[in-house]
Amino acid sequence: MAQRAPAFQPTFDHVVERYLNPLPRTIARTGQPLLLDGLWHFELDIANRGLAEHWEGGHAYSGMTHWPGSIESQLQAGLALPWDDEVVAWYERTFTLPAQWAGELVQVTFGAVGYETRVWLNGTLLQTVEGEPVHMGEFTSFSYELPQELLQPENRLTVRIADSLDAEIPRGKQASRMYKRGGIWYQTTSGALRSVWLEVVERNRLRSYLAVDSQLESNAVSFDLTTRIYDPGEYHLKLVVQSANNDIVLVVREWPLVLEAGTKHQQVTVVVPDAECWEPQSPVLYRVIAQLIGPDGNVSQISANWGMRRIEARGHSVFLNNEPLYLDGILYQPAEATWDQIKLHLEAMRKLGCNLVRIHIAGIDPRMYDLADELGMLLWVEIPSPHSSTERSRENHWAELRRMARVIRSHPSVVIWSMYNEDWGIQDIAGNAETRAYINRCHDYLKLNCPQVLVVDNDGWRHVSMNGKLQSDLLTAHIYQSNPEAWEHALDRLCAGDTAVTAEALVVGDPFFYEGQVPLVVSEWGGFGFEGYGGPTALGARGQQIKQYKQALRARPIAGDVYTQATNVEDERNGLIDFTTGELLVPDNILHTDQQLS
Repeated sequence: MAQRAPAFQPTFDHVVERYLNPLPRTIARTGQPLLLDGLWHFELDIANRGLAEHWEGGHAYSGMTHWPGSIESQLQAGLALPWDDEVVAWYERTFTLPAQWAGELVQVTFGAVGYETRVWLNGTLLQTVEGEPVHMGEFTSFSYELPQELLQPENRLTVRIADSLDAEIPRGKQASRMYKRGGIWYQTTSGALRSVWLEVVERNRLRSYLAVDSQLESNAVSFDLTTRIYDPGEYHLKLVVQSANNDIVLVVREWPLVLEAGTKHQQVTVVVPDAECWEPQSPVLYRVIAQLIGPDGNVSQISANWGMRRIEARGHSVFLNNEPLYLDGILYQPAEATWDQIKLHLEAMRKLGCNLVRIHIAGIDPRMYDLADELGMLLWVEIPSPHSSTERSRENHWAELRRMARVIRSHPSVVIWSMYNEDWGIQDIAGNAETRAYINRCHDYLKLNCPQVLVVDNDGWRHVSMNGKLQSDLLTAHIYQSNPEAWEHALDRLCAGDTAVTAEALVVGDPFFYEGQVPLVVSEWGGFGFEGYGGPTALGARGQQIKQYKQALRARPIAGDVYTQATNVEDERNGLIDFTTGELLVPDNILHTDQQLS
């Protein structure tokens, strides 16, 4: 059985020194990528004429802009005009391939682009590796293979990006036609959001996806890999497991495979002797190196870190590796934070005493998952939701859910998934059985494909009950009370099973009887300093009330809490961390359970 490792805390400086990946991805490939970040030709297509006029074939661009950089950041810099409902932007640059790449299969990857993307190489429209002529999405990466017959000594890459205030596409906290900017709703982020790069990939290869499922009792670990094959034949899959800290090899296994053309999942299982558990006080990591060896001896290799851990919801508590763990959480809105700012924010959240960060219905630079793995920080991930409840919005949400799940299934830090928040995008959940059926479909998909995480259906209220059982591993509640007596009374009502304690009914669907069926988590509280929430605005008084409220939480059978929020973002002026510098605005460890009980 996997053992608990002696407690150790890696220093933030040590982790940052070790983490040198310049790309927003978590799976490493061999070879040296060619980063295309920097200045690009830029044009706002205000009349949406570019497709009809074939700008991809040649256009006299009027400006330059930096990639990555949202269209909104161009507006702030005075490089573009404001947009009200829809926006179309064109980007273009040239590149020359390194001489040593001649004859190789070259792939271009976009870290994230929002929202509708078309890409041309030397005037010819490309299709993504998934076969999409138009990619829809904003929060995950996507790639194109560059056909050899299109490549020239100097190449022209053209990108058209379109976005709108459409309430049926995943938006998270970004404004839409339904929820206008202001208050809790933020500025949109469109256009070139993360890095873009070229790299050589093998014709027959392992794709940059990895899922990990570990079993503590047997030390068995299953790895789910994805192959992309052009040339059918006999292959071998080789797996090496080693310590991430000292590169000591622990396991080497090899399996023969007969692969047909196309894309296919391959799952293999190995036993790691004397494995140690990953947990916040001792984030032990292992590294897996996977190689696909072709009939011609060519090797495709990917590698990633992973950890042995189990997360469970039992009775009143959340258990990590069979030990109860109270979740000291904080809500995090990354907004347009740079990677350097994200690192500062994560370190500051550790200083506050948090062991959990709830990334609030937003996309995030995937390197944050790696950094959280290294630091031992638990993550609560949420799918950015649409703002309206329609068949099309559910289709878009489903596509986003599957893309995000594919990216983060190897990270021990990711322990909770939310599908929706406060009914946004499922406003008819109480009266529409079709909406509740969709929630159940998402729940079942995540439990099957991400068995290493807890799943929350609709965070905050209106959790779905079917046949008296919640379709959620946690019963989460959002409770904002500025008066300490009212706060304690609300917590008592919650613990007694009162489902009317939140702004909307806590549970909908079939009759539900709460008697410790799942753990309670107060997944939003505080908000002190935000206009309309009440409570103290001065930082000193805010700190005292936070301590008082935390003590009330810990005196009750509650499994965890999430304070709102980490930093100020636009109109939400309730942060505990300076967004720019990462400096704390309140004392260290103010959100740490042990600190409140001492």
